[in-house]
Amino acid sequence: MTADRLYLYAIAPGAPADLGTGIDGAVLHTLAVPQGVAAVVHEHDGGPYQGADDDVRRWAVEHSAVVERVWHGAGTVLPASFNVIVAPGDGAPAARRLEGWMESRADVLRERLDALAGRVELRVEIGLDREQAAASHPDVVAARAELGSRPPGVQRLLRKRIEHLERDIADERARDRYPVYRHRLAVVSEGLDDNARAHPAAGTSLVLSVSLLVPEHDVHGVGTVLTAIQGEEPATRIRYLGPWPPYSFADITGLEPPGPEP
Repeated sequence: MTADRLYLYAIAPGAPADLGTGIDGAVLHTLAVPQGVAAVVHEHDGGPYQGADDDVRRWAVEHSAVVERVWHGAGTVLPASFNVIVAPGDGAPAARRLEGWMESRADVLRERLDALAGRVELRVEIGLDREQAAASHPDVVAARAELGSRPPGVQRLLRKRIEHLERDIADERARDRYPVYRHRLAVVSEGLDDNARAHPAAGTSLVLSVSLLVPEHDVHGVGTVLTAIQGEEPATRIRYLGPWPPYSFADITGLEPPGPEP
């Protein structure tokens, strides 16, 4: 039976070469329109990829690997999110629906592809180690000094109090640092997107978690800022990931490809 749906990985300028394979070894191909925009897809005869967590993670990684290959080959890409499936509809097969969508939005897609050319996405997370950030605070110093002279039951209560003090002190410092550090990172990037779902590591107060859009040749500027921040605040804990394709900055809201037939 011939598959009647298409699974979409990315939009690229032209038809990239050396696509390799996709999810579960699926054969990839491109649909190109005369306006210079192409979709990287595989034929699909089912619904969304869903199942055990390990399977979903593997599929998502395989999806991302295709996007990265297209990005490296084309120099710019608009990544599709995981599980975008185009189905037949309105009397047209899936391929024609997708081509029609690209033709009708070609100018905007090209503009966004051009704007992202030579750009990478970096993920930066900055936190404060609570114990280290609060170590010199007078209330913490006094509570720790009291520990040795108290019986075990009281020591347990004091340790809880110290833990709460450290959290409150570090949280307040993190709130103070947020606008400062955010501004410094914004200066060395062309786009900044806050990650509202970020969760700090245990014992850490989150200052910020952001995605940055940066010209590939200017990535070192972000590293310079982070090195300075670490030097100024020894309690800082920094996670720095990337470079990646610009997932957070593809900005195709309102331009979603046609989905399953209603």
